[in-house]
Amino acid sequence: MCQQPPETVEWRAESGRIAYRDALAAMDKRNRAIGEGEASELVWLLEHPPVYTAGTSADGAELLDPRFEVIEAGRGGRYTYHGPGQRIGYVLLDLKERGRDVRCFVHSLEGWVIATLADIGVECWRAEGRIGIWTRDIDGGEAKIGAIGVRVRRWVTMHGFSVNLAPDLTHFTGIVPCGIDEFGVTSLERLGIELAPEAFDAALQARLGDFFAALDGKDCALP
Repeated sequence: MCQQPPETVEWRAESGRIAYRDALAAMDKRNRAIGEGEASELVWLLEHPPVYTAGTSADGAELLDPRFEVIEAGRGGRYTYHGPGQRIGYVLLDLKERGRDVRCFVHSLEGWVIATLADIGVECWRAEGRIGIWTRDIDGGEAKIGAIGVRVRRWVTMHGFSVNLAPDLTHFTGIVPCGIDEFGVTSLERLGIELAPEAFDAALQARLGDFFAALDGKDCALP
């Protein structure tokens, strides 16, 4: 039975596309407001127009074809692609109230996405030494279906995760996604699953309480 999430956390799901720079500015403002006790915590689901984002560890050699705008994101990690058909989850939480454990936050975030995808019918896992959410592709090899990238400022989190529902996978060829070139990228569509963003949001929301139970309980894993 799924846990209930805290009532104080705002859940916001956008139906339209939001420019990455606009989302970044809004997230920065909300992060500061949460830190100052002037706003509630937030889970924000949305989609971006095509863009490449550079994390703090981005290597210019991994930007192979900058066919889209490249924006410095301020999060951890390397280059990532965001675009139509991909669901983004920005998670802004106050870790001062949650044990100040960044590792547990990231682990719980991964577990939330993995559990949600399992509910949809896709077995996924973490891979040691490789950031992200991994699954078995149609050719039998491992491929990334979701990315994780976070920033924590004064113990308030920013950024979060992305999951490939039905993006144009050729758009990933302009970068070395997250610096990993020996594995491919896949999507629910490629795996034969058609799922609307609203349905994916609902599946995520059904597991939201479990995510907070894992994070607040400090077991750093979902059942």
